[in-house]
Amino acid sequence: MALAPRLDLRQSQSLVMTPQLQQAIKLLALSSMEIEAFIAEEVERNPVLETAIPEIPSETLPDDFAALPSTQSGERSSDDVLGGTDMAASEALDVDFGAETFHHDGVSDSVGGADGMLGISGRSMAGGFDGEGTDFDSFAAADISLREHLMAQAGASLSGRLLFLAQQIIEQIEPTGYLGADLLGMAHRLGVSMADMEEALAEVHRFDPTGVGARDLAECIMLQAREADRYDPCMAKLINNLDLVAKGAFDQLKRMCRVDDEDLRDMMIELRSYDPKPGCRFESEDNVSVTPDIFVTARGAGWAIELNSANLPRLLINRTYVAELGKDKTTKAWINDCMADANWLIKAMDQRQRTIVKVATEIVKQQDGFFRGGVAYLRPLTLRQVADAIEMHESTVSRVTSNKYLHCGRGLFDLKYFFSSGVQSADGDGASAEAVKSHIKSLIDGEGAKILSDDTLVDLLSAKGFDIARRTVAKYREAMGIGSSVQRRRQKKMGR
Repeated sequence: MALAPRLDLRQSQSLVMTPQLQQAIKLLALSSMEIEAFIAEEVERNPVLETAIPEIPSETLPDDFAALPSTQSGERSSDDVLGGTDMAASEALDVDFGAETFHHDGVSDSVGGADGMLGISGRSMAGGFDGEGTDFDSFAAADISLREHLMAQAGASLSGRLLFLAQQIIEQIEPTGYLGADLLGMAHRLGVSMADMEEALAEVHRFDPTGVGARDLAECIMLQAREADRYDPCMAKLINNLDLVAKGAFDQLKRMCRVDDEDLRDMMIELRSYDPKPGCRFESEDNVSVTPDIFVTARGAGWAIELNSANLPRLLINRTYVAELGKDKTTKAWINDCMADANWLIKAMDQRQRTIVKVATEIVKQQDGFFRGGVAYLRPLTLRQVADAIEMHESTVSRVTSNKYLHCGRGLFDLKYFFSSGVQSADGDGASAEAVKSHIKSLIDGEGAKILSDDTLVDLLSAKGFDIARRTVAKYREAMGIGSSVQRRRQKKMGR
């Protein structure tokens, strides 16, 4: 068979990811801090862009959950962000990310990412929506770190060689307050005797907070007991046998300490009053500042959903700059390219904001019981439910809810917190796993002297309308850090 060149004509369809579409998708997943950095970079790069006071899109959710109003007739919608019709623009951002891979994807961008919650209990956020921003600085930790606090004390009370050694020890103290290095190894490294290192460590042990610089838990508690003038021989025996305390071997401890039940109980109460991690009261360098992207407030019988104006700089085009420079042909072509980039970015940002409001509004609608009654009324919710309700792709909802936070009267929450699995309930609607955890915690907190077993918790939850298995109760209980009935009974006996 002879080989010869030929021409073939074939038809095919494929998804083309243009750079602009990829940028629009990326903007959906960025956090508020990342958006600010991205916009600052674009403003610096594009001379026709400038920032101004933002106009915030918001929605008010009525009590009867009627259809929410769309873009006002007088506004120019960003639905043409991709250069097509309204429906085409909406569908353009709804890309199946399971079939596509992008260089900017992160673990949190995947559909069904881990749920998270950031709660601020016992605090209320100042300010409102009257034009005055919320004072988020009031939520910050202390301005001084543990290292700075200890260095200040060392500089005020020590000098010379002892000050140098104390500073070297402070550099090795972990955020929890414990010494994270071997003292003998430090002595060899610094070329000093072990006695000198012990003397410097003894000086650090006198610093505030009491217990800092300890090499283990027993030494940390011993330092606090000495400070409280409670370090007698009996307490020393108890502190030296913390493993028996953890096991609940009270009869053996009474024999070793030579005390009766009442004395041992008093010693256990004293032991529980000490701080096992004295350094945690100071600011950690790992703390990450989080600001909400969405505010939810009660308004009439419904809810008002508003974007945080502090996180949304408004982009404008500097027409004066364009008019002054667009004279010659070369400059005009460059200005036109900058104008095209600026116009598209403005539309993409507007689309992002409206998409966030749309998704948040649906979440508030679905979880109305939570905002009115608390976590016990949290319903099971999936990304697909929200996506179907707002007619978007599930991957789009996943990206919108990544790295976004919602503030309401009950605290600050990651949007992913409102998506959770559920269990069957008597009303047929199901109950969120977080709601079940809340009921379990409430039952255990109120159990009193009669400790509730997991089987008893199953029966009590069944009486409340939750169809749940014993192993599920045990899983939720362990997830909340609550011990078994045997462990809780032992803690009650120890006087906790």
